[in-house]
Parts: sequence; C-alpha cells; structure tokens
Amino acid sequence: MPLIQIKVVAGVFTAEQKREIVERLTDAMVAIEGEGMRRLTWCLVEEIASGAWGIGGETVTSDDVRAMARAEEVRP
Repeated sequence: MPLIQIKVVAGVFTAEQKREIVERLTDAMVAIEGEGMRRLTWCLVEEIASGAWGIGGETVTSDDVRAMARAEEVRP
C-alpha cells in the first residue's frame, strides 16, 4: 500500500486545494501502479505551523509562502 506524505505550511492551502492535492497525487500514483491500487493508496497532507518551517537557515511563514506564490504568478 503506497503512502504519499505531503507537508505544507499551515494556513496556506484551502480545504479545496488540499482535496485537489490528494486527488491529483493519487491519480499520479495510480497512473504508475495501476487502477487496482487506487483504493489502497493513502495520501496524508500534514500542516506544519507557520514559522516552524525553514529554508536556507531562515524560517518561513504562511505569509512568506503566499508572497512566493504571487511572485511566481507574475513571472513571464
């Protein structure tokens, strides 16, 4: 039984976005392992407290992640 674990900064993704994460990652695994494994594929979305996540020695907050996402949206 595959277990997909995703860790995200708390407060960034809506319930609908988390549902989509679970759906799409499950679909990706099923594309590799076969449709028969869909009901056995577990997906866990775990939220890590804002500020309890670090990149490059710096803590990251939910506001930081939102700002990074906005910056990616405006790139050509």
